[in-house]
Amino acid sequence: MSNIKAIALFSGGLDSTLAMKLVIDQGIDVIACNINTGFGATKDRQEHMQSMCKQVGAKLRIVDIQDEYLQDVLFDPKYGYGKHFNPCIDCHAKMFEVAKRIMKDEGASFLISGEVLGQRPMSQNKDALQTVLNESNCDGLLLRPMSAKLLEPTIAEREGLIDREKLEGIMGRSRKRQMELAKEIGLSDFESPGGGCLLTDENFSKKMRDFIAYDTFEKKDIAVLKYGRHLRLREGAKLVVGRNREENDKIQAISNDKFLHIKIEDIAGPYALLSKDATQNDRNLAARIVLTYCKADKDAVYDISMDDIHIKASALASRSEIEPFTIL
Repeated sequence: MSNIKAIALFSGGLDSTLAMKLVIDQGIDVIACNINTGFGATKDRQEHMQSMCKQVGAKLRIVDIQDEYLQDVLFDPKYGYGKHFNPCIDCHAKMFEVAKRIMKDEGASFLISGEVLGQRPMSQNKDALQTVLNESNCDGLLLRPMSAKLLEPTIAEREGLIDREKLEGIMGRSRKRQMELAKEIGLSDFESPGGGCLLTDENFSKKMRDFIAYDTFEKKDIAVLKYGRHLRLREGAKLVVGRNREENDKIQAISNDKFLHIKIEDIAGPYALLSKDATQNDRNLAARIVLTYCKADKDAVYDISMDDIHIKASALASRSEIEPFTIL
């Protein structure tokens, strides 16, 4: 094992995996730091990340910054949002700030990221890459192996810890060189490129904007936004209805004291959440909407439980009556 360590900002994607490999091949020990803001993909990716790290010889460390992210970044980003609810520049700066703390904790010498110059127009142009370094006080410490030959030499390169000539000079959105590198090293089961952050997703952003229009957003609310159909009822209550068995299981597992859990007693149907402070009118409407997503007899009356509250209700005449309340 080398005495020299580096901390990599690791998403689990191809670029960050290849960036680590380029450094590991120069005899550097790399700790792959996956920083959890709470807005990653809806599926657990830890097994995939472990696989990528094992293939290139890195050690995985997961760091949860959800509270810090909500407090410092999400709702008042200095550099604004991207196309949706994504404060990419501020987000990257926060991640590098956290990685720098871990670097000191681990006794590492420098940082790595898988960023590629010009790959993303807002957050990976040359000015944005420099802004992130300035905001996180990481100028000189952060090596971007995928585009290093196109950027100013870092401290690690200047001090001879890294041979700059063995790094890459990739620019733009083409993945050709990345695919060549993956083939050369025999990397398998890597993910296709794509936005893993939910804040870059138009539909998730709609749900987020609706939520903060009615309530203060907290860490415990993140899970609520990740699953189900979302509706805003007539008198202001939020209703979330599962769309399939997997979502039903996820919604059922959510523990959030802002919401009541809705369950139909008499027939199979979706699991749902309703604002705990919903009016009686909205509770009745929620019960009818949930029944409408079941194979309910429209003339029958069913028992609906909302935690300790019990309501008798019948389904709406058709799903078209639900449309005025649907966010997504």
